[in-house]
Amino acid sequence: MADAWVETDGALYRKFSFNDFAEAFAFMTRVAAIAEAQNHHPDWSNSWNTVEISLRSHDKGAITQRDHQLAKAIDEILI
Repeated sequence: MADAWVETDGALYRKFSFNDFAEAFAFMTRVAAIAEAQNHHPDWSNSWNTVEISLRSHDKGAITQRDHQLAKAIDEILI
């Protein structure tokens, strides 16, 4: 699992690895609930045990404080 979010291609990016698909999907479900509550939705993908997330504020065309807030909330899931 990547240790931190990195800025790449105008977004905050992080790759997460889990033990299996079920664990990865459970993580995505938890992130989805947080994203919905914040009304700020990630670009992401899942392949078996790997989840990749990119955060950018599409309406601003850049990374904003909202992206950093969602990244922090996602990190807190892992603690």
